[in-house]
Amino acid sequence: FLNLFCYTGSATVYAASGGAASTTSVDMSGTYLDWAKRNMDLNSLRGPEHRYHRADVLKWIGRQKTQYGLVFLDPPTYSRSKTMEGDFDIQRDHVPLIRDTVRLLAPGGTLIFSTNRRKFNFEKEELDGLEITDITEATIPEDFKRRPEIHKCYKIRAQ
Repeated sequence: FLNLFCYTGSATVYAASGGAASTTSVDMSGTYLDWAKRNMDLNSLRGPEHRYHRADVLKWIGRQKTQYGLVFLDPPTYSRSKTMEGDFDIQRDHVPLIRDTVRLLAPGGTLIFSTNRRKFNFEKEELDGLEITDITEATIPEDFKRRPEIHKCYKIRAQ
């Protein structure tokens, strides 16, 4: 299981609790990675099979050779940091980000892509060769139900 832009590691905890043989969590923030480690520890999920990388996710993806059966990709709507080159905008940058991330999928693997950008326009036509299923309705968190338009989620597989 690979959790990109892992924040507090909630998805990593769910994956490990659900039986993932190994997890990798990546975030630029040391604070968030520490939080993710604490959340794993609080759930008695420890060991070398759980890895944490402090890195610019966009650069980290490009250097990876490992393949994953399940990838969770929940990037920020917008990001700019001293440690990044330029900025990141989910609307502008989601197509190359998804293309680069799909490369990390093992055969038969699945990418879950999620965003909370209001009025997000998913450019499916730019992602030919991928099987894309909109799973937004099934994944709307309880606290978003009053305003479901701010959550979008897709299951993506290579064809």
